[in-house]
Amino acid sequence: MKKMTESKLASMKRMCNEAGIIGALAIDQRGSLKKMIESASASEVGEEAIISFKEIVSRELTPYASAILLDPEYGLPAAKVRDKEAGLLVAYEKTGYDASQPGRLPDLLSEWSVKRLKEAGADAVKFLLYYDVDEHNVINEQKHAFIERIGSECETEGLPFFLELVSYDAVITDGSSKEYAKIKPHKVIEMMKEFGKPRYNVDVLKVEVPVNMSFVEGFGEETCYSKEMAQQLFKEQSEATDLPFIFLSAGVSSELFQKTLYFAKEAGSTFNGVLCGRATWKDGVIPFAQNGKTAAEHWMKTVGKENIESLNQVLKETATPWMDR
Repeated sequence: MKKMTESKLASMKRMCNEAGIIGALAIDQRGSLKKMIESASASEVGEEAIISFKEIVSRELTPYASAILLDPEYGLPAAKVRDKEAGLLVAYEKTGYDASQPGRLPDLLSEWSVKRLKEAGADAVKFLLYYDVDEHNVINEQKHAFIERIGSECETEGLPFFLELVSYDAVITDGSSKEYAKIKPHKVIEMMKEFGKPRYNVDVLKVEVPVNMSFVEGFGEETCYSKEMAQQLFKEQSEATDLPFIFLSAGVSSELFQKTLYFAKEAGSTFNGVLCGRATWKDGVIPFAQNGKTAAEHWMKTVGKENIESLNQVLKETATPWMDR
């Protein structure tokens, strides 16, 4: 791996704790968060509700996180109320993708650039890419060029580039199915190999675990991976890149996510932390939507705090300092 610039190194230190572990909180959801709040309140909500909920999460939980991931559309007010020791990671992509077009092609927020995100206070930039290693080369080459451009921007501005990779299959539409679980390891590991290449200027990969834990022996009723097979896949994933990499929670429960981290450690994975979103705060949406800010603040101060502190303890026992990679 190439040597990191002094500017990027200083920013990376803002993103991790004293032990060099990234224990970051993610709440860059936009449309999906709006739907979550509306579903719990049974009425339409406006931008004010999204902004307010993000502020509550940031204010109450960043004292226990090494950093927070926010979006520039609704999240900048939340960035201002975060704990002064917490780093700021800002999303650069438009939320979602155009489902009417093949390839889940990415797009940038048109009014933003890495320079502008830096001016808004970002310590690092995150971009989400949906990627199928087996999709047509015409589609994937567009994605490769896209990530190269973002990486070059980050190099110019001296900000770390966190690339979030979410796998899919162009044919199998149900990503939670057993059918997809069988091919998921191939999808996840190969895309990590691709975007770990120096040409992309990625500094940290934010990735899925290489298996669907619901189909691992001992975790779910139905299996397609033995415990030994799953552990080998975690080890293969860890060896697929020299870059630091962190796990995303993918919306699973806090309990399952923590069990998964212990499993990864046991398998020999040298992951460097997490960017944990819904597993930490999603159940706080209901008190917010039904009873308002005070109820949500109470939930964050109690259950939310417990979720993130217990995760921090798990990371202390399982994660590897990013500098080691």
